[in-house]
Amino acid sequence: MDKERAAIAAEEAKLAERKKQLADKEREASIKAIEKAGLMRLSPDDLEALLSRIHKLGIEEVQRRLAA
Repeated sequence: MDKERAAIAAEEAKLAERKKQLADKEREASIKAIEKAGLMRLSPDDLEALLSRIHKLGIEEVQRRLAA
């Protein structure tokens, strides 16, 4: 039983590492998309204000307004 528990723990550790790597890749992809859109050229204050507005409205509302 101890061996099986150790094997499960090892598998869980591997899975946790894979999840972390995937999250890192997703974060990098998001940053590249932000850079590509030119948002990295904004001042930190302007970017923070824009993101605050997006947060207040919600993603769905922002997408709806931009699509109109």
